[in-house]
Amino acid sequence: MGLKIGQEIRSQLDPSQKNPPLKSVQGNSFHSAIRTEQQQMRETELTRLLEQITAQGDKVARFRSFKDLSKFKGLVKQFVKETVQYGLDLKQTRNFSMNGQSRKLTTVDTIDEKLVELTDSVFDQEKKSMDILEQIGEIKGLLVNLYT
Repeated sequence: MGLKIGQEIRSQLDPSQKNPPLKSVQGNSFHSAIRTEQQQMRETELTRLLEQITAQGDKVARFRSFKDLSKFKGLVKQFVKETVQYGLDLKQTRNFSMNGQSRKLTTVDTIDEKLVELTDSVFDQEKKSMDILEQIGEIKGLLVNLYT
């Protein structure tokens, strides 16, 4: 019994040992498994939100009610918040004007502008449902661009 304990202590203190401690190897794989599972859960949640946005967008185009529009905007806001909160990068680009000045564009700003346009279109009785569906499609495209 004493020999076995002495060998364990020597093996822990001996720098010529090539095998890393089992605890650190298991710890790294555990952390990577947790990160992978969290990423899959986030992607599943974002996909679910995108499906809800699609369904709600159809309701907005069909019924043109303030309640449906408000719910649609809330879903878009939640989608953007979750993509930004969980470390997904914002897509930023540089745009050059005719004067040669550069301007940084962010997808979130564009989504916000499109939501304002959609609100105006919903309350404009002259707009056709196809125009509203087109605007909703643009917003969904921007959300997918933000997500991927």
